[in-house]
Amino acid sequence: MLITQDDIPALARGCAVLGTGGGGEVTTSALIAHQALSECGPVEVVTLADLPPEGILMPVGMIGAPSVSIEKLSSGTEIGSLRRLVEHHTGQPVVALMVSEIGGGNGVLPAAWAARSGLPLLDADGMGRAFPQVDMMSMNVAGLPPSLIVLADERDNAIIVQAVDGHWAELIARSVTEVFGGSAAMSDYVMPVQRARGAIVEGSVSNALRIGRAVVASEHPVEGLLAAVQGIKLIEGKVVDVQRRTAGGFVRGSVVVEGYGADQGRLVRIEIQNENLVALEDGQVRVIVPDLITLVDSQTADAVATETVRYGQRVAVIAMPCDPIWRTKRGLEVAGPRVFGYDFDYVPVEVLHAS
Repeated sequence: MLITQDDIPALARGCAVLGTGGGGEVTTSALIAHQALSECGPVEVVTLADLPPEGILMPVGMIGAPSVSIEKLSSGTEIGSLRRLVEHHTGQPVVALMVSEIGGGNGVLPAAWAARSGLPLLDADGMGRAFPQVDMMSMNVAGLPPSLIVLADERDNAIIVQAVDGHWAELIARSVTEVFGGSAAMSDYVMPVQRARGAIVEGSVSNALRIGRAVVASEHPVEGLLAAVQGIKLIEGKVVDVQRRTAGGFVRGSVVVEGYGADQGRLVRIEIQNENLVALEDGQVRVIVPDLITLVDSQTADAVATETVRYGQRVAVIAMPCDPIWRTKRGLEVAGPRVFGYDFDYVPVEVLHAS
């Protein structure tokens, strides 16, 4: 499969939905990717079977508060800095890039970096959605250590991190990112291709493209989206309250949606930490992380990012199941509700909404 300029709008739409409000806004990343592909040609999308087992796989993305990345743009040179350090440190060539998180702009930007570097892009990622922390990766769930992490900023500053576990990887990478100005390019969980099998979420890139194309092709975009993701519409209404602040490298806050039409009289509160984490109604959990919660425009089904949601927007709140890896005991230890400070046990969205 090839990703061309014509595929970027669908990819961006799909990644925005899977971002659950986070992963960075997609508009800028889509423009960057469109330019890179126009100048360097299409990007080949490959599977693990297409790659040499001993070759180095380089997951890539941006780290930091999404609100910062809107104003602090990438220079486009970060991928070169990351790749040089990885190859120098490992002594092996990088054979492919992989999306660290398929959600938001972080799902789109690697297509630009793959085009610029002449490398293929693996049809996979480390989350199947977006999460706010470095340790919230499927590789961590699978027991792989974050033995090599590289960060770079737009000024060509770069640093190698060798953390003992995912917890320390998050602490150190977040601290470095704040020094870099609140946003940085990162390659984390760098590994040989042969170690990736069973530790990554395969099919992520093609899934994002499928979702984006389904929305575009549907006469009723929200219904088309629901069918594509096997989702549930929690509420359709107006945003009546937004609380948002940037602290500790994250966007934190909440959004309240007041229902109209068939949902008249209902209020749903969504709490965020870069991503939408939990939806509450009358004090009851309606959906909770690691399942996905996405706000989309009620007419176009364009996903609304946490850093751009505004009072008065007409939205539909969509919930969908996460990748099965996050529903395992270890998956919930890494990215379940209690990790984010909620005193709730995880209940799958389809169970919460069983009729």
